[in-house]
Order: sequence, then C-alpha cells, then structure tokens
Amino acid sequence: MTSSRPHTLTVPVDGGELAVLHWPATTPDAPVVVAVHGITANALAWAALARLLDGKVALYAPDLRGRAASRDLPGPWGLARHAEDTAALITALDAGPVRLVGHSMGAWVAALTATRHPALVAALTLVDGAVTFPLPPGVGEQDALAAVLGPALARLSMTFASREAYREFWRAHPAFDPWTAELDAYTQRDLIGEAPELVSSCVHEAITTDGTQVLLDREAADAIHRLTVPTRFLYAERGLLDEPQALYDTERLTAAKVGLPAEKVPGTNHYSIIWSESLAAALV
Repeated sequence: MTSSRPHTLTVPVDGGELAVLHWPATTPDAPVVVAVHGITANALAWAALARLLDGKVALYAPDLRGRAASRDLPGPWGLARHAEDTAALITALDAGPVRLVGHSMGAWVAALTATRHPALVAALTLVDGAVTFPLPPGVGEQDALAAVLGPALARLSMTFASREAYREFWRAHPAFDPWTAELDAYTQRDLIGEAPELVSSCVHEAITTDGTQVLLDREAADAIHRLTVPTRFLYAERGLLDEPQALYDTERLTAAKVGLPAEKVPGTNHYSIIWSESLAAALV
C-alpha cells in the first residue's frame, strides 16, 4: 500500500500560488486525476480516496482559492475563477488531458473547467453536484445557502478555544460517522489562528460568493448540459446531514433534464460518497 501522506506543491495562478496536495502513483504511466473539493472543504477531503486508489493514479488536489493553504489568494471569487485556477493546475502538470473529478461545489467547478477547456480533460466525474435547481418562489439566496450548507456555513462565524473543541464540533456532524484519522486531519487543516481564538480558514466572502453562484450563476448551471468530454455522474443515497432525502434522486434529475448516465451510490451520504469504493472504481 502506498503512503497516505501527500506531497505538497504550489502552482502559479492569477494573483499568487495555489496550494496543491499530491499523492504519487506507483507506476510512471499511471493516469493523472485532479480532484476539486466542495465549498468549505480543503484538499485533504480526498485523503481516504487516495488510500483507496492506492497508487493506481497520480492524484492532485488543490486547496481552492480562499480556503486552507490557498486562503491568502485574492478575489474576485466565483466558480469561473476556480475553473481557471483548475485549468492552470492541469496545464502546469503538463501531463496531457487528465481525469477530472469534482465533489459538491467542486462538481460545478469541474464541469465549468471541462466546458471552458475541453482539451485539458480526458474524462470527467461529477459527484453529488453540478445540477442546479431553481429556487422555490419566495426563497431568498441567503436562506437557500443556509439551508443547503447548514453547519458548514455556521462555523465560519465561530471561534474555537482549542483544536479539540473544533474536533468535537465536527464529530457531532451526523454525516461524519464513523470518525476516522483522515476526517480528523481534513477538518484540522481548516483551522487557523491561535488558541483560544481559532477560526476556520475559509474566507467568508469567498464562500458566500461561490455559494450564491452555485444557486444562481447561469454559466455554471448550463455547464452540465454543454459537456463534450466523457462524463460520469455519481450521486449519494442520503443527504448532507445523512438524512434520507438526498440532494439528488431520479425524479429531481429527470426534472433537471440531466442527460448523463447517473449512478446512485448506495450506503453513502453527501460527504461519504467521496471515500466510496464506487468513486475509486470510476476513476481507475
């Protein structure tokens, strides 16, 4: 089994350096996979997937602009900005077209990357994201953001007295069960500052701008309908809080006129789907 400890590197992007984690392949001719995380996540969200892939691919995962080790990159924010950063990363790897995977908000970013730069993408995997639904009548964007992001958004305005306090905040999340060393490292990567005033690394304006675009941006909403690269769409059986109603189901995907083959991954919620054997198999 390969080491689960990733290498770190940076890639030049507009305004500075994008931080990237790299889990190397065990063979020189292995395919390259670039993985784009969700809205308040960071690159270590992919650690469990890297373990499952076990060196069969060269896996690269950026901290998106405004998060974790890329938090000091400047705005403007937005999904297209992340797509251009992702394209810059793929170009810098100089490995030809890659297998691109995006989770949650990262799925919109990945779809945008593939529609704007199809020559950089050999195959695309969208995971529990990239399909946009119209807001219900009378529901404002801030209410919708709060409903969708829930605890992830709430923590951006919170201060934590210790790393253990932050650990307990996340351990209470119903979707993160069982708790693992990989989940612990992923959530701890988000903390900055000094005790007793530790805070999330996520830049609030970046999160709210990106989240609003997930709900309302027309180019991002249309991206999944304009793809020209081979694409797979995987969706979780359960929701963001491990509730029975998932973000996507057959009826919702039909209503959204998603023409891609869609695969439900049993036994997963919105988060756990990215450390599923199903996703690992799709990428290999």
